[in-house]
Amino acid sequence: MIRAVGFHIDTLESMKKYPQPLYYKGNTELLTRQKIAIVGSRKPNQYAREMTHQLALKLSNAGVCIVSGGAIGVDAIAHKAAGASNTIMVAATGLDKRYPAINKNLIADIEKEGLLLSQFEAGTPSTRYNFVLRNELVVALGDILIVTYADLNSGTMRSVEYAQKMGKEIYVLAHRIGDSEATNLLLMQKKAKAIYNIDAFVKELTAFDVKQEKQDAFLEYCKSSPSYEDALKKFPSRLFEAELSGEIIIKNAKVYLI
Repeated sequence: MIRAVGFHIDTLESMKKYPQPLYYKGNTELLTRQKIAIVGSRKPNQYAREMTHQLALKLSNAGVCIVSGGAIGVDAIAHKAAGASNTIMVAATGLDKRYPAINKNLIADIEKEGLLLSQFEAGTPSTRYNFVLRNELVVALGDILIVTYADLNSGTMRSVEYAQKMGKEIYVLAHRIGDSEATNLLLMQKKAKAIYNIDAFVKELTAFDVKQEKQDAFLEYCKSSPSYEDALKKFPSRLFEAELSGEIIIKNAKVYLI
């Protein structure tokens, strides 16, 4: 079911115009998490694909929610690596459409386990201007913006412009000369910071050891006494580990923190 977000999201005040209404499907609790936007080309090179996957995976493991736009390429890689239950996809269409069609299964998973957002009412098709509005919302939701691959004059650079106007820090991967020329230009102009070591970047950004934060995220989740079924879906291995160690107790099909 498509619903309108019924509460105010402070980070969206940085947008030129606060999006009202804002439609959603899924888990709005993700909006309360630390969030990082990852965007980039629809045709990244192999290096960018691998590094995007590592970044999104390790940030997700550290408890960070990944925000992107659901497009093919960098967006889809980031969503998949983060896991459907820890990602927010911002659509450029109404939420009754799963666009692009090639990502329909990914979008369906995010709808069930993560969060889909859109500024557009049901039935709205994809248009060039809708993608521009979508990009602004993606950037506004993230605490920072990471661009893993972008060519000169690419649509991704519109996202960079939004981040600059909003005063958000911009991070990019270090690329060879001739690759990802737009992000290399940002580095040369000192408008972005380079990520040279993913583990060090994640640790500095989250101020937590990746493994420890993953555990803390689970225990924080258990404070709400979730159902056993829901906990099993979100944290299958951690659930059994915590039960054996005596950190939680399962009673009447619910999980309780001890």
